[in-house]
Amino acid sequence: MILQFNDKLIPGTKLKQSEMDGLTGLDFLKKVFFISDGVMLTQIRDISGIDSSTLQNWTKRGWVANSKLKKYNIDQVAHILIINMLRSCMQLDKIDFLIHYINGEIDNPTDDIISDSVLYDYICKILQYMTEKDACPLSEIGDYVAKITTDYVEPVEGARDRLNRALEVIVITYYATRIKNHANKLLDKLES
Repeated sequence: MILQFNDKLIPGTKLKQSEMDGLTGLDFLKKVFFISDGVMLTQIRDISGIDSSTLQNWTKRGWVANSKLKKYNIDQVAHILIINMLRSCMQLDKIDFLIHYINGEIDNPTDDIISDSVLYDYICKILQYMTEKDACPLSEIGDYVAKITTDYVEPVEGARDRLNRALEVIVITYYATRIKNHANKLLDKLES
């Protein structure tokens, strides 16, 4: 199977890359946090399209860390965007497992093998790299992941392998979401 989608949106958001000077990943997050060290729930809603009650539900269930003084930091926003980009094609409990597989407990940064903002950056870099290729065979996604994560420094032995396996799942799920959205648009045309 060959994957080829030129996604105009910043992953996990409702924003077009062109509206943010083509930025994505960590560069996009840094632009969001340029003026402030935290963003409010309303800003997350504007960026991601997630309604407040959904985000509050995710927090209540322990899928998202609580805000501090009603502000979310860069890693929390990245975490939310990762969940948002996967939730259309992956059950939330599976997303929760995947996130725990990478970084352990949500409220304990000492067991993390990577910060959520850097994880989000890797996801966006992999997707950008795949977009720049004419076509991406499904069987080569693992190779693309390994190429993008060559600068990753393992905090513990085996972390790179764990990270790369999780990134492969995330990227494939993201493309499944894109395919699902494309199919829904085609179906909408048939219905109109």
